[in-house]
Amino acid sequence: MTPTTELLARFVTSTSVDALPAVTLERASMSIASTIASAAMGHDIESSRIIRDIEIDNGGKAQSSVWFESARLPAAHAARINAVASDAAASDDSDLRSIAHIGTVVSSSSVAMGEALGRTGREVLHAMVLGYEVAGRVDEALTPIRGQRGFHGCISTIFGGAVAAGTLLRLNTQQMTYAIATAATSIGGIYIAANTSWAREYHAGLSAMLGINAALAASRGFITEPVVLDGPKGFFALFGGQALEDVTRDFGQSWDIATDMAIKLMPGAHPYHAIAEAAIDAATEGNVNPADVAQIMISAAQHSNWHGPTHPTDLIGVAHSIVYFVAACVADRRFSWEHVTQEKINDPVIRGLLDKVVFDPNPTPLPDRFPHRHGGTVIITMKNGQKFSNTCKAPRGSGPRGVEWADVDAKYRHLLPLSGLPGDRIEESLHTIHGLADLPSIATLTSQLRK
Repeated sequence: MTPTTELLARFVTSTSVDALPAVTLERASMSIASTIASAAMGHDIESSRIIRDIEIDNGGKAQSSVWFESARLPAAHAARINAVASDAAASDDSDLRSIAHIGTVVSSSSVAMGEALGRTGREVLHAMVLGYEVAGRVDEALTPIRGQRGFHGCISTIFGGAVAAGTLLRLNTQQMTYAIATAATSIGGIYIAANTSWAREYHAGLSAMLGINAALAASRGFITEPVVLDGPKGFFALFGGQALEDVTRDFGQSWDIATDMAIKLMPGAHPYHAIAEAAIDAATEGNVNPADVAQIMISAAQHSNWHGPTHPTDLIGVAHSIVYFVAACVADRRFSWEHVTQEKINDPVIRGLLDKVVFDPNPTPLPDRFPHRHGGTVIITMKNGQKFSNTCKAPRGSGPRGVEWADVDAKYRHLLPLSGLPGDRIEESLHTIHGLADLPSIATLTSQLRK
């Protein structure tokens, strides 16, 4: 029986950029824009600064740019810094099946390796689409059991970094097999740490860095057991793999970056975005006055057991608190980047609604095992007995609803000023991202992101 690592490698190494639908390259460009925007927001967060200082202090060969700094470092280390910055702000992309941050890892890894190797924008986008596909297929097999067993999505996002870097290195099938196999045994990540601390962004940085290292090792002849995914006590057995035949089924019939990638158009954990939209629409429809609200009920089966803190006090808490999301959306009828600031976190109107949020004890069961594809319903009950309800099944900026450049551009323009780059450079870099498929060198973009 051919190992899954080899079947994935054959698919990756035999799929040319010309075989990819145009929408996949466009979504990859959008992911780069979103990742850079989130990194601008995360640049000055303490966790991001610590990792950046460590890597810059360590130094190394000047291959790839650290975004919004003058430094250039070895590709794996620049990718680590940039991925940490993006993930630290809780404003980076997610996959709707599992909320793994595949976009962050493939964007930071591909841009860094592309710059180090002198690749074109089209080559970078090609690498991203293939990296996303492999990571998405692997993590789909693990959803939802890996989370139930306590493992974080980084154990799958690393495959995105390895495949993207390997594609840019132009690995052959055997080398790509070993890159994927090495990625499978390279990383750990504990779910509870990611929900409550800076470990979330630390995981993202490791996925980018170790994925690149796996590809580099394979390019020089490093060998890892090819049956590491399938074997007894192997990757799938350890992390709860199921429907394993789907991992290698129907290659090229659809593309995960188009069907399941979701770009955050508001900060915080993606599982809450559709429900936030439902809260906004219900409050708007009822012209709700927060002072007259008696109860806000969330009906979503995936949030019956985990909904984060009820009274968050910082960005990490807010990012993982569906209670805060819904309270803020009812209070303000919107949710944006300002809602993770301390001023909004302490807003008395929002805080006055937190204890009014409850959960439906008998929500409609999910139709399949992918909890975050299905959104939920918000029901606002007023003190006079009136009820206002809305259901949202998928957030804006996601595969099921489509992704619009206007939304991505607005996010970029709103967050990039936090990086310290001048306005003309922000517009110049955004224009470059729009034209990545025709860009002769990805270094054009990275030079625009350096101070």
